[in-house]
Amino acid sequence: MTLPLALLLIMIVLYAVGVYLLLDRSLTRVLLGFLLVGNATNLLIFLMGGSFGVAPIYGTAEANEMSDPLPQAFVLTSIVITFGVSAFILALIYRAWRLARHGEDEVQDDDHDAELTAAESLTTEEVTDEELAQTPEFEDEHEVEDSDDTDGAAAIARGALPGANGRGSSHEGSGS
Repeated sequence: MTLPLALLLIMIVLYAVGVYLLLDRSLTRVLLGFLLVGNATNLLIFLMGGSFGVAPIYGTAEANEMSDPLPQAFVLTSIVITFGVSAFILALIYRAWRLARHGEDEVQDDDHDAELTAAESLTTEEVTDEELAQTPEFEDEHEVEDSDDTDGAAAIARGALPGANGRGSSHEGSGS
């Protein structure tokens, strides 16, 4: 197996420049470095695939004349992963740019917020335990109480609740 020298040199330069850009503090340069390293990795996988041959389709050529399809699948996977991480880094760059703009990412207080901040204490009505016990927790609780049944499971089983027939379905009959 012989590697084309030009592709090997291009791969080395891509790795070198990509790592150099990854070490910078600018997010744009980090993105460019990541893209270069991703492309260099694709080239490395492509070069490690062996000799170039005919398309790996059964019946068109002998097995030793075909190129290996596995490195090609790895390169496609690597392209998708590089695209996803690049989109994430672009989102980070955009968010950092938005936060760097002065005063546009701050939430403005409205008049009601200013009144609440100026108030010394918030007033609340005290609720007693008796009032809390008399207040229904759900809207349809009064229907269960009307049937003089304190066990909710028994009410569901006999169909006392709206839409319940005891089988977990709201349809009457067997269907089908």
